[in-house]
Amino acid sequence: MKVLLLIAHGSRKQAANDEISRLAQQVQARGGDDYAAVVSAFLECAEPNIQQGVDRCVELGATEIVAVPYFLAAGKHVVQDIPGELACARAGHPDVSIVLSQYVGDSDAMVDLVLRCSRQTG
Repeated sequence: MKVLLLIAHGSRKQAANDEISRLAQQVQARGGDDYAAVVSAFLECAEPNIQQGVDRCVELGATEIVAVPYFLAAGKHVVQDIPGELACARAGHPDVSIVLSQYVGDSDAMVDLVLRCSRQTG
C-alpha cells in the first residue's frame, strides 16, 4: 500500500500547522487511486515529527511511503535534515520502502502557480 507523507517545516502557530493538515486532506481527496492515505508531518516546532509521521504511515499499512518536502528552496532542511530523518526512519522500518520525492519548489508547476497567484490580487 502506497502512502504519501507530506513534510512541512512546522510552526509555533497552530493555525499554520492546521493549514498543512488541511492540505494533506485535500491531496488525499484529489489523489484518488495514487495513494491509500496522505499523512502530514513536520520537521520541527510541531507534531507529528517525521519519525512519528512515518510510524503513522506504517500503522495504516504502508509498504511504500513517498515523502514530499513541502518546501520552496533546496536549503539545509531539504538537502540534509529531511534525508537524514528519513534515513533514521528507514532503519526503524526496514521492510517499508521510503522514497524522497522532488521538493515542491523544484516543480515546473511553480512557474504557473506564481503567475496564477500574481493575478489574484485583492
